[in-house]
Amino acid sequence: MIYSNNATLLRRELITKLAKLFIEGDIKDIDRIPLQIAPRNSVPIRGSIAKDRAILKYMLMALLGYNISDEEDELMTLAEYAKKSLENHNPGKNILTVVDEACSSCIKTNYIVTNLCRGCVARPCTLNCPRHAISFIGGRAKINTDLCVNCGKCMEVCPYHAIVYVPVPCEESCPVKAISKDENGIEHIDNDKCIHCGKCILACPFGAIMAKSQIIKILKRIKTPNEKVIALVAPSIIGQFKASLPSILEGIKRIGFDKVIEVADAAVTVAENETEEFLERMEKGDDFMTTSCCPAYTELVKKHVPQIQKNVSNTRSPMHFSAKYAKEHFPEYSTVFIGPCIAKQFEGIYDECVDNVMNFEELGSLFIAMNIDVSKIDAPEKISNESEIGRWFAASGGVSNAIAATITDPSMVKGLKINGINKKTANLLKIYSKKCPGNFIEVMACEGGCIAGPVTVCNPKVADKQLKKFFEDNKK
Repeated sequence: MIYSNNATLLRRELITKLAKLFIEGDIKDIDRIPLQIAPRNSVPIRGSIAKDRAILKYMLMALLGYNISDEEDELMTLAEYAKKSLENHNPGKNILTVVDEACSSCIKTNYIVTNLCRGCVARPCTLNCPRHAISFIGGRAKINTDLCVNCGKCMEVCPYHAIVYVPVPCEESCPVKAISKDENGIEHIDNDKCIHCGKCILACPFGAIMAKSQIIKILKRIKTPNEKVIALVAPSIIGQFKASLPSILEGIKRIGFDKVIEVADAAVTVAENETEEFLERMEKGDDFMTTSCCPAYTELVKKHVPQIQKNVSNTRSPMHFSAKYAKEHFPEYSTVFIGPCIAKQFEGIYDECVDNVMNFEELGSLFIAMNIDVSKIDAPEKISNESEIGRWFAASGGVSNAIAATITDPSMVKGLKINGINKKTANLLKIYSKKCPGNFIEVMACEGGCIAGPVTVCNPKVADKQLKKFFEDNKK
């Protein structure tokens, strides 16, 4: 769930300041940003101003497209990193990076007895512990962490709720156990397991996990004379800003994009292709088919649920079809996909039609940096309804609804929804590989769908209301 917190606000402030420096031609002053945000006489957040500034430096490195592990010389300035990034830096295929200076080395996940313990006579915690890890010292329960296996039975039976579960937030949020502590107590991301869902970014209360950004390279494309750039805008843009869709699209064009294309148009194509493929698979005798438009889900299948791979649709994502259309009709243009997703950035690396990927958080920061208020842009033209079913892709259930609207006989579709990938739903997919109660499964990594992506700017509940209002208004 997206919610307001200082770590998120700080990241957005850094993106805004970085973009503004580039736009004004002062990128060489990037080393001043940590000093501006953490001035000498301010109250330190992490113990000292020096540490706060060091963390800000590494966060800016990530926004320049670097892994923190890329640092070889601690004296190398951010201005030098920016220059290399603009010239020839290859960001590689690892999307996420951990700022070790910011990682507070959270204690190992465990159960803790609080001072609410009353030392009761019943003592169900000791009687129900399978490892005899709980003893009473001074009239209060104490857990022996060497014996404890974190089963949680003590917490369940305590009549005073005196035992609490203390997780490591990023590890707890990861649906595939791709993040864990290294020998120094710093979180490490295993890219052989990671599905790039971005849940760890949202979960970390220290802002220690960053997605490497392409914003500088995108701005360079836009500002380079004679280079033309197309923005491919995901359907989930609806609801992210308090403005009409035409106003938002016009705002994106004012950033400097030469053309703006709604990816919803390509999503209609995806719905048509998946419907045709579904009918062919059912006629062939397949048990079921799943969607393929969510790259975090397709990575989950490749790395963790390979037994379901044969059931995944072969249709590529709306992003791909939109970028392919752009390359075929405007071959001289570069393509930039704008969406709510970390995994789309990973998908874009392997898509020959996508040149760069920007997220909604970066888009919002660009609007601020360039003083573009989309709510004040007058763009009254009515939006075409031809792309309506493509816009449904923005929310959970949208793909299923699009298939049902496209197919001749909707009763043929016995649909299921995986509304958010977590440990439970990942295991559910393994069960479905053996016996599935339906014949069509829509899978979205984010609960609520793309409008709840890890790098959106609006609370998902608010975005969902705005999306529904858009559909209602557009019917009038």
